[in-house]
Amino acid sequence: MNFLRLLYKKIYQKLNYDVQKALLLNGKILSNQNNGKQQIKSLDEVEFQVFSQRGEDGIIQYIINKIEIPYPIFVEFGVETYTESNTRFLLFNNNWSGLVIDGSAKNVDFIRKDLVYWKYDLVALNSFITRENINNLISSYTKVRDIGLLSVDIDGNDYWIWECIDCINPRIVICEYNSAFGGKKKVTVPYKADFVRSREHHSELYFGASLAAFCDLAEKKGYDFIGTTRAGVNAYFVRKDLSAPFLKYDAQTGFNESANRDSKNEKGELLFLRHHERLDVIRELPVFDIEKQQLTKISDINWS
Repeated sequence: MNFLRLLYKKIYQKLNYDVQKALLLNGKILSNQNNGKQQIKSLDEVEFQVFSQRGEDGIIQYIINKIEIPYPIFVEFGVETYTESNTRFLLFNNNWSGLVIDGSAKNVDFIRKDLVYWKYDLVALNSFITRENINNLISSYTKVRDIGLLSVDIDGNDYWIWECIDCINPRIVICEYNSAFGGKKKVTVPYKADFVRSREHHSELYFGASLAAFCDLAEKKGYDFIGTTRAGVNAYFVRKDLSAPFLKYDAQTGFNESANRDSKNEKGELLFLRHHERLDVIRELPVFDIEKQQLTKISDINWS
C-alpha cells in the first residue's frame, strides 16, 4: 500500500509538472503577443490566465512591458497557498523576487514546501495583516522603496492597509475591489484589526472597499487608475510619473461588475446571487463613507 501511495504521488507530481510547463509555455507565447500591442482600448484585450484568478497574468505582463522596472520586486498578501496568485507568473516567467504574506500558518508551510520556494527568490511570511504591522512586515523584507508591484487582496481591510503603507512606493498597485458597492460611492468596511470576511457576515459579501474609494485613495497617493479586469475583481493603478502609455479612467467608466456568484446563506451553502441582488443581503451593516468621513448604514445610502 505504501508503495502504491508513493507511486501515485510521483505520477501526480509528474502530471502536475507537465501541466505547469504547458501553461507556462502558453503564457510566454501570449505575453510576447501582448508586448507587440502598442495601444489598447481596454485591459480586456491583454487578459490571460496562467496562475492568476482571472486575466491578471496577461494584464501584468502588458503593464511591465510598457514601463521601466529597475527593481523587479513584488509584495503580495492574501495569497493562501500561492498556487493561484497575481505574482507567481512573474516569478516563473520574468524571474522577479518577492514577498508573500498570509494569515494561515498551514498555507505558508505549503508555500515553503512547494518547488517555487527553492527554485525562485521568494519569501513567505505568516502574519495576520493590520495597519499596525504592515510596514514592519514589508520593511523586514526589503529596504527598496521603488519596488515593481504591490498586490492587495485580504478580503477585508484592503483600503485601510494600502492607505497606511508608506515604506514602499510601488510602480504598480493592484487592489481587489468589492463590486457590490458599485462604481459611484466611495465606501469601505470600517477598520477592524481582526476583520475576517467569513466571520463578519455569513454571505461573505461584506468586505473591502468600492472601486471609487480605491480610485480616490490612488489619486491621493499619486497613482492613475488604468482599468479593471473584465470579471470585475481587480483594479490596476500605475504611478503618475509612469502612466503616460496607458488610458486613464475614473471609477464609473472603468467599473466592471463582478461575475462571481459565491454568496452564501447561514448554512454556508451557495446562494448564487446575481450582482444587483447582493447589497440587499448586507443592507443593515455599516460602511465608512470616505467623502463624508463618517459611518453610515448600507441601507441609508442612495446607490443610484
